[in-house]
Amino acid sequence: MKVTIRKWQTVSSWHWDVSEECCGICRMQFDACCVDCKMPGDDCPPVWGACKHAFHMHCILKWLNSNQQQCPMCRSNWEFVTTD
Repeated sequence: MKVTIRKWQTVSSWHWDVSEECCGICRMQFDACCVDCKMPGDDCPPVWGACKHAFHMHCILKWLNSNQQQCPMCRSNWEFVTTD
């Protein structure tokens, strides 16, 4: 028996590899975008702190610029962690 494929249609989806469901500041899912963005994706990635909490990049930057230097979830001093 010989099978011939006439048409191939691919479907894909993406999601951030984050253990938490949503940003602790704006409460939006990480696969969505923060309230300051119009479209999800690379412009609004999740970022992690040394305390292992994750937030949208724009949300934590806004939090830190409001003279808060602590994690909004656990109040430990905020330090960005790079992910590889």
